[in-house]
Amino acid sequence: MDKLLHGVAYYDEYMPYDRLSKDIEMMKAAGINVVRIAESTWSTVEPQNGVFDFTHIDSVLDAMHEAGIKVIVGTPTYAVPTWMVKEHPNVLAITPQGQNKYGPRQNMDITNPTYLFYAERVIRKMMEHVKDHPAIIGYQADNETKHYNTSGPNVQLLFVKYLKEKFKDLDTLNKSFGLDYWSNRINSWEDFPNVDASINASLSSEFAKFQRKLVTDFLAWQVSIINEYKRPGQFVTQNFDFDWRGYSFGVQPSVDHFAAAKAFDIAGVDIYHPTQDELTGCEISFGGDMARSMKRSNYFVIETEAQGFASWVPYPGQLRLQAFSHLASGANMVSYWHWHSIHNSFETYWKGLLSHDFEPNPTYEEAITIGKDFERLSSSLINLKKKNKAAVLFSNEALTAFNSFKYFTNGLDYNDVLRLMYDALYRMNIGCDFVDPSSDNLEEYIMLVVPPLYAVSDSLLYRLNRFVENGGHVVYAFRSGFSDENVKVRTTHQPGIIGEACGIYYSQFVNANNVSLKGNPFGVSEENNRLTSWMELIIPKKAEVLAWYDHPYWGKYAAVTQNSYGKGMATYIGCLVSREVMEKILEKAARQAGIWGADQEIYFPLITKSGINQKGKTVHYYFNYSNNPNLIKYPHVEGTELLSDKAIKTNDVMNIEPWGVLIVEEK
Repeated sequence: MDKLLHGVAYYDEYMPYDRLSKDIEMMKAAGINVVRIAESTWSTVEPQNGVFDFTHIDSVLDAMHEAGIKVIVGTPTYAVPTWMVKEHPNVLAITPQGQNKYGPRQNMDITNPTYLFYAERVIRKMMEHVKDHPAIIGYQADNETKHYNTSGPNVQLLFVKYLKEKFKDLDTLNKSFGLDYWSNRINSWEDFPNVDASINASLSSEFAKFQRKLVTDFLAWQVSIINEYKRPGQFVTQNFDFDWRGYSFGVQPSVDHFAAAKAFDIAGVDIYHPTQDELTGCEISFGGDMARSMKRSNYFVIETEAQGFASWVPYPGQLRLQAFSHLASGANMVSYWHWHSIHNSFETYWKGLLSHDFEPNPTYEEAITIGKDFERLSSSLINLKKKNKAAVLFSNEALTAFNSFKYFTNGLDYNDVLRLMYDALYRMNIGCDFVDPSSDNLEEYIMLVVPPLYAVSDSLLYRLNRFVENGGHVVYAFRSGFSDENVKVRTTHQPGIIGEACGIYYSQFVNANNVSLKGNPFGVSEENNRLTSWMELIIPKKAEVLAWYDHPYWGKYAAVTQNSYGKGMATYIGCLVSREVMEKILEKAARQAGIWGADQEIYFPLITKSGINQKGKTVHYYFNYSNNPNLIKYPHVEGTELLSDKAIKTNDVMNIEPWGVLIVEEK
């Protein structure tokens, strides 16, 4: 990578009339240097069984090559054509709700042999056809791939085979999952039940883990086919998405991103977020930090919004702010979904860079400025390397297990807590990476922030104790260490093994009903001092109590503690606190860990991120996520503000416009 990629998804197949040459003319004006094509168009590529038509792909490849625009070709396997379903209705996934019907995308069973036969055939036919085209810089395997809740008879059989390989015998399985309860014990592999309606969280969580493995295996299979054809220097990527709350929100429950990303050369993601008055940049930062952590390297933003929904049409300046926000987290590509707005069907009102009239508009005009700056500043902004001292330790297994019992916590979701903790770091400008139980680099960090680590192995908990003992600082959320990796509750005092480093224990927990923290120890408003959802009745053994509950009966129990253990410190948050309290707790931990500096004196809506560019120089980004101008005192080594090409000295006060961005490259 020697140039930032400024891209769009482009679908010649969707156009109401031929305007390829005009689109390319407008793309060139906007500095678009890469387009992504074909991932949604199986029915056009193969209109009938075994009949292939690459006309649209050829015309786009040829035209883009002539214009000097690079192309990423996607395999079209995430939306099956009508003829396949007509001839082989069993390719549609059977889910707990029954068999899917044709119409939506991603309705197939990714394990179905018939589907896999046709998928391999169309991938190979496409690759054979395009592999030598000079416009192609890389490929995208499938799109936003998940398991789509497939759980039909074939998937159940595969699950039993998986369990046999993992547990070897039924006695071990029954004991590990506690299947004697309600006569769920399985005494013969041949009697293994369909697990769709299982009431055993151990079994259902293992099935969810198995379904995530189906995704990992499916994507690795596609990549292996593409790798047979790709040329040296070309890459394979995937468009991973996140938990969805009307926008990208948290860890994707259906995919093990770290495992699935191993097959790819470059991690790619789509990141969608609130805009206008709701634009905070937090989702951009979260998605970028997760994507960068997948392969510990720079990544692609395969999709992000241009205009999107009516509530997403950006204010003046916001498209630029968003684009550079992606770069600040380590993105080497920012690509919009999509170039043109579609004139019919499901996504008619998910607008692209161009509106339905195909004419220039304020969003397109702003993209022109982004393209020029990307071109001009690529050598300073591409391949940004980040070295963070903090990391968030997340876990797909803990997510599944925690969410299995949401009915006990008033619907509280794992991602709610993860984002509560991550957002606090973001707003205080504490840069972080993501790690998971498979990561071998936990010890590289000074501070680990741990959302509810509900299901976790003994070995990881002992490792975390050693991390603290050796000088690290861990901040745990409630319900951490509660059950083992098989979602079987530990028989010791909670929080189990980490209780030693935390210096606490508890055996009871309650819902938080009209409870606050005694004496408002963190100095927040009365409203923000209140607790919601969950409280653990903590008894400190050695720990210092940072907060007690304010309650006539629960007031003798601790709510938040910290404990010196070896050379380090463990903080335990035994309840669901407000955003403001979470920030206070994490600020205290960061200061004690020695990772509080000049950047942390800046607070949201002013956000700063930094990294080392390929020239070995430190680059500082400053963002203003507000409708008001702000002043920032620059605390670092003198340098150049790249967008204006102005010299900046240490302690200079810089003005940053509403929804503005400044970028300083140190000398």
